[in-house]
Amino acid sequence: MKVLLIGYGSIGKRHDEVLSSLQSIDSIDIVTKQIVPNRTTFIKLQSVQDLSLYDYFVIASETSKHYEQLTYLELNVKDKLILCEKPLFESSKSLEILKNEVFVGYVLRFHPLLKKLKESIKNEKVLNININCGQYLPTWRPNSDYRDSYSAKKEEGGGVLLDLSHEIDYMQYLCGKVDELKSYQVKISDLEINSDDFTTLIGKTEFGVLVNLSIDYISKITHRKVLLNTLESTYELDFIHNRLVKKDKLGIAKVFESENLLRNQMFEEMHKSIITTKEDVCSYNSALDVMKIISKIQEQNR
Repeated sequence: MKVLLIGYGSIGKRHDEVLSSLQSIDSIDIVTKQIVPNRTTFIKLQSVQDLSLYDYFVIASETSKHYEQLTYLELNVKDKLILCEKPLFESSKSLEILKNEVFVGYVLRFHPLLKKLKESIKNEKVLNININCGQYLPTWRPNSDYRDSYSAKKEEGGGVLLDLSHEIDYMQYLCGKVDELKSYQVKISDLEINSDDFTTLIGKTEFGVLVNLSIDYISKITHRKVLLNTLESTYELDFIHNRLVKKDKLGIAKVFESENLLRNQMFEEMHKSIITTKEDVCSYNSALDVMKIISKIQEQNR
């Protein structure tokens, strides 16, 4: 299988590392202005003379470029696999995919404890979910100035709502599409950015599940937690400490841990799924559902 990787920032390099380790991948060419030793590179996507040579395209560029690049691929290739990094776009856009299979990189779907949680609640009535995720933006990328990152720049698709849309995806993955919501999307800290650093919402899904979500760039204590109540049990998933706790009405607790989660394990499983079974991976339509929530929040806070 021949891959064209579009974008070679930190996430592009990570995809390159993962794909290079897979036996099913024969070669990887890269769209980047960087010089990459021993690789075929192209300055821009339009410079690739024969896109039909590639089987699998990975869009790992800035969010603001996703729409243009995905549109270009849809117009110029067919029957191909395409992975677009999350979020799909920086705002809601109309693009019908008819000729190719498109997936979106919500890799937390492949976290073993999130998969365990989804399996555990399959036959239970979910009542509500509370999701909290935050980390101080200057500590995200220790070797670079946060003010230079796309996260800091609204015009490049930055901001906590887009950066942490993983939380919106797995909220709907677990509990169904959100069809009612109220939200705040604001910049409340002294960070030198022009994007939002705090977003919170409350709402209800198509299955009547009450949802509460809060994401931020401002917390000096890094956290990523899910608290989910069903009629039978309460579940607490801590992504930072790789721990899932289930407690029933009698107070009996079960603890599941995933201490040996390798750095690229979820990315590897996602790519393997796209290439083979397509299970668990976020579809284009599911990613559009995430964009609908993002757009609603953006509209409510203009």
